Amino acid sequence: MLDALELLKTRRSVKPMEMTGAAPNAADIDTMLTIASRVPDHGKLSPWRFIVFEGDARTAAGDKIAAVFKAKNPDATPDQIAFERNRLARAPLVIAVVSRAGPHAKIPEWEQQMSAGASAMLLVTAAHALGYAAAWLTEWYAYDRAVLDVLGLSANERLAGFVHIGRPVAPPQERERPKLENIVTRYGA
Repeated sequence: MLDALELLKTRRSVKPMEMTGAAPNAADIDTMLTIASRVPDHGKLSPWRFIVFEGDARTAAGDKIAAVFKAKNPDATPDQIAFERNRLARAPLVIAVVSRAGPHAKIPEWEQQMSAGASAMLLVTAAHALGYAAAWLTEWYAYDRAVLDVLGLSANERLAGFVHIGRPVAPPQERERPKLENIVTRYGA
């Protein structure tokens, strides 16, 4: 296992089409989900949940995504429909992070939404710690109500994103990161 600081310094997203290998085993999935649930959660609301897409469930969900796409795009080509059908099949495992944020007397929805985002990021970090590659993606189908409905989300639920997990085909390349002087200010300075 990587040293914690080195782990955080080396985390890098990998495109799902650049992932390969078998899906993580059940123990690794449980470890990742357990870690992803250890995020700040004011009020202990658990304002998020997870949907695991593994094996044939990835293509079954893809069929539903493709059907929504085809209904909204009647002139779509077979290649475009096939592309949509394979959305969740490019990586060996996909875990959706669902935000269940809602009105609460003491906990603002914004805090609940941020907790869901923190959960997705911790899921990505846990995957990296276990030696997997991961990418947190949304794209159109994460925001389309018809897709959310066919994937089983309640009317009050939204997707924080889909976390694609697998093994990298090649070591991920580093990219330039923001320079601290461009993103940090010191109050009162």
